[in-house]
Formats: sequence, C-alpha cells, structure tokens
Amino acid sequence: MHYTLKNSSQRVQDLLHQYGLDLKVIEFKELTRTSQEAANTIGCEVGQIAKTLIFRGKRSAKPICVIASGKNRVDEKKIVQYIGEEIEKPEAEYVLQHTGFAIGGVSPIGYPLDIKPLIDEDLMTYLELWAAAGTPNSVFQLSPSDLLKMTEGQVVNLRK
Repeated sequence: MHYTLKNSSQRVQDLLHQYGLDLKVIEFKELTRTSQEAANTIGCEVGQIAKTLIFRGKRSAKPICVIASGKNRVDEKKIVQYIGEEIEKPEAEYVLQHTGFAIGGVSPIGYPLDIKPLIDEDLMTYLELWAAAGTPNSVFQLSPSDLLKMTEGQVVNLRK
C-alpha cells in the first residue's frame, strides 16, 4: 500500500531529500501541535522537540525564526539582543503567509528568511530531535547537526 502525505508534509519531505538527508516525515492521527503533545505521541522527552516559533520585527515587519527546545520558554529580550530589533508575536495569517505553514505545524525549513534562525543551545545536548513537518500532526526525526545543516542557524542561549 502506498501512503501519501498531506501537501504541507510532502513539501517538507521533498526538502529533506533536497538536503540529501534520509529523514522521513511521519504523520500521526494524534495532534503533535504542542511540544507536550508531540513528546507524548512520539514517546520522547519534551526537550527533544525542536519547536519553531515565528516572531515579527516591530520596525522591519520581517519574520524572525526561533527554534527552541520544547522544554524551554523563550526569553524574548534575548532575541531582541541577538537581532537588534524589538519583536512581537504575529497573528496566525502572518505566520502562514511567511512560512506556508499553519501555527502548530511550522517546520524549521522551507521558507526564505532575511535573518538566519536562532537555535536554542539546549537542543544541541540531544542525540535526536523531532521537528514539526508542516501540519499539526506530522513530524520528522533529525540530529542537531542536521538542524544546523538545513537552517544554517545560529546557536544561542534563548532560555528564559
């Protein structure tokens, strides 16, 4: 039997292949939209969930991508220090417009950014991570080095 991914998840799967990584998108019946839901469904630690958050620059209106450990709250003041601009939490439509993904399924890859993503240093302490794959019930497993290769992000302290 051939299994077909939803369009957003297939988009992420195609990107993973373009990066030359043999990583597979998995779709669940259960929701994986929050870090806790994802960890419960996958059977991993909450800290292994690489949650992708999109903020908006207050002055530039540009999307700012932050990839944080699911166990951590993000200190927005630290983000401001790293990027040199005040930020705000955007509405769902802004996130969809700039990433092509709905909140709860935003992948760490697949959309252009003017500023490279900020990556929570705590993610680097795990052998394997799990990230959203385009929908609120799809994920893919990756290593911290895979995450760095794909995003070219900057590893920083983001923990509140």
